[in-house]
Amino acid sequence: DFLCVSLANGFIQLRYNLGDKTVILQTFQKVHANGNTWHSLKAGRVGSEGYLDLDGVNITQGAGPGMRALDTHTDFFVGGVSSLNLVNSMAVENEPTGFTGCIREIVINDRELKLTTTDPKGGANVGDCDGTACGYKVCKNNGTCHVERSGFSCSCPREWTGSTCEQSIHCSQNRCGPHALCIPQPALFSYACVCALGWSGKYCDSKINFFIAKFVGNSYIKYTDPYYGKRDLQHSRISLNFTTNQTEGLIVWMGKGEDEDNDFLAIGLSNGTLKVVINLGERISVPLIQSKYSTCCDGRWHFVTVIQNQTCIKVYLDEEIILFEDIDPHRKYTALNYGGICYFGGFEIGRKVSVVTAGLFQKEFIGKIKDIVLFHDSKKIQLMKAEGYNVYNGSYGN
Repeated sequence: DFLCVSLANGFIQLRYNLGDKTVILQTFQKVHANGNTWHSLKAGRVGSEGYLDLDGVNITQGAGPGMRALDTHTDFFVGGVSSLNLVNSMAVENEPTGFTGCIREIVINDRELKLTTTDPKGGANVGDCDGTACGYKVCKNNGTCHVERSGFSCSCPREWTGSTCEQSIHCSQNRCGPHALCIPQPALFSYACVCALGWSGKYCDSKINFFIAKFVGNSYIKYTDPYYGKRDLQHSRISLNFTTNQTEGLIVWMGKGEDEDNDFLAIGLSNGTLKVVINLGERISVPLIQSKYSTCCDGRWHFVTVIQNQTCIKVYLDEEIILFEDIDPHRKYTALNYGGICYFGGFEIGRKVSVVTAGLFQKEFIGKIKDIVLFHDSKKIQLMKAEGYNVYNGSYGN
């Protein structure tokens, strides 16, 4: 399988192969080689349908019935490849050659790649395209960069301040403590302090401890499993208690949540019913939704257990089995390589649940979670040893 974007006789081409046949899309207009004009290019695929957009002019094409997942096991290359032998003969129109020009702001599945000297895994014969101290995106939040003798300076929009326009004016005089994030609230000409795990109060200056985690929205806990290296990933298990009165929300995401390559096991609520989604490596997420409507959003405590035995999935709700399915009878992938990362309630501040989960879940969890056990461990995980924000003691009140 492959997906390749290239220049062919002045036109932009998108070529991809999902295992059955190669689909080719080409822009209507040429890219003029004057070296002074930046172009905006969007290319990709949804299922078997590809799309290509150059400076706002869009074309799409379906690949017809067949494979719908892009199964690649190579590095991601920009501008060229380390060896021409890596290029499939159908990926380009002519003999493969490296790109000559400038590239910036590459976004893959809503995540921007950092085109620096340190972040990529490797490269060769790449220089600074701008040639000044300003470069690209030196000034944040639409600030304007000016080249100075000593380097550069930024002219900031009125809502932002700082040497690179990195700070909201609403947070410039904030009283949030060292265990907090300042979140600007422009509509109120003010700010709010979001507390790190283990801290509470208006300015996050009160130390707290809890065994029941209360999620209030824009909350998350990220737990790193210390025993991940010793786990049998073909036989995973997670159980927990939760309570909520919301009909939507992500309760737990076992997986890195970084890109579509990552395995995951997810539990959440969709339209008021329990939803479990598994991905063991095919990049095809298998949603399991209980067929019998059951109110999980009644404000009462509910006990859920998900057991993965290779490709067989069992889901228990309040000690009753509600789902039992073999998601891949061919047993192509049988291990849950979740990287030892478990998210509860949502993801890091600024990462939307609907984006990270590709629409599988719509919102952060609002409610309480307790008694989380991984695999067959004898002890519950200690949430206070994890990292997170905006999570409070759920032992009291609503």
